Amino acid sequence: MAVIRPFRALRPQPERAEQVASVPYDVVNTDEARALADGNPFSFLHVSRPEIDLPPGTDIHSDVVYRKAVENFQRLIATAPLEKETEPSLYLYRLIMGDHEQIGVVACASIDEYDNGTIRKHERTRRDKEDDRTRHMLMLKAQTGPVFLTYRARPEIDEQVSAATTAAPLFDLTAPDGVRHTIWRLNETESLVKSFESVPLLYIADGHHRAASASRARTELKQQSFAHAGKEDYNYFLTVIFPDSQMQILAYNRTVHDLNGLSREEFLNAIRENFTITENASQEPPKRGHWSMYLGGKWYGLQLSPAATLPTGTVAMLDVSILQDRLLDPILGIKDIRTDKRVDFIGGLRGTEELERLVNEAKAAVAFSLFPTTVEELLMVSDANEIMPPKSTWFEPKLRDGLLIHTI
Repeated sequence: MAVIRPFRALRPQPERAEQVASVPYDVVNTDEARALADGNPFSFLHVSRPEIDLPPGTDIHSDVVYRKAVENFQRLIATAPLEKETEPSLYLYRLIMGDHEQIGVVACASIDEYDNGTIRKHERTRRDKEDDRTRHMLMLKAQTGPVFLTYRARPEIDEQVSAATTAAPLFDLTAPDGVRHTIWRLNETESLVKSFESVPLLYIADGHHRAASASRARTELKQQSFAHAGKEDYNYFLTVIFPDSQMQILAYNRTVHDLNGLSREEFLNAIRENFTITENASQEPPKRGHWSMYLGGKWYGLQLSPAATLPTGTVAMLDVSILQDRLLDPILGIKDIRTDKRVDFIGGLRGTEELERLVNEAKAAVAFSLFPTTVEELLMVSDANEIMPPKSTWFEPKLRDGLLIHTI
């Protein structure tokens, strides 16, 4: 059973929403965040990446950064201003990017269900990243960015969501990247809450560190509480929940700095031991089980050769796993793509032109274009309680921080 809970959102005034809304904290570095927030005192990046208002070179995990986050948050509440809803509610969040549209339910999800596996995970988290967001939540007493969840679509939920979008929206804005963000506040929530009770499982699509940090923050706040009852706001975390039928995953491509001491011909011959190679291939593989490789100004198509032993296992059968296990590791010597500095990851939104540019400018020796991991593959891995290989999924479009905040 999926428990969702209405909440009293802290939010900007509609006329200020466009200035407040910002990209998620973890998709930009400090310099990029500083540039995006330049000239806009209302940008939520001043809260989510507060080091942008401190001298360059400031340690982003130092005490002064978290104190600055609190200072900036309080200033934004006062000057934007941000207001807190008088009654708990659910919201709908629609994203439109080009021809793609998806609508999710904004709610609070149960940390108990996250801890017990009713909310499934597919990614390992890093302790340092957890430490950062846990401290950020505890200092602000707020969850400022939602976790992106999905579930196997159910018609009765789709129908309720569709009917509710005929009302006037609370926010309707187009971000600088061209993505349209529309949010509705729902006056009636009981039927949606009841419908989600028939959803057996929720799945984290994006935001594993935010979810893990919310769980850790709950543990600390629970220990500080004199009368913990289990219904306090800190027992829930901010989410936007989209049906799997509307999700869009783009490829997460790879570049490698060198050929591990091999000449180009030696490299191609080594690949032929497991793959068939075709020349003048398309920049993007046409389907699962195919890879495109850019090398020496040419695109090659790769496919496991008929004589190759086929992988078995939910994770091993993924295209990202096959590329790693049959090529990146044995040929290019990349044992751990989490830590190897010779490999870089290029989100599919940047296109194959970026792969060509990096190789043509000698910033990489070879590039690999992958077929996107499917939503069903992600769900299968999560259901098996296994872990996706790093950098397997690139979700687009992305949610904006600062529009709906859950105070704890």
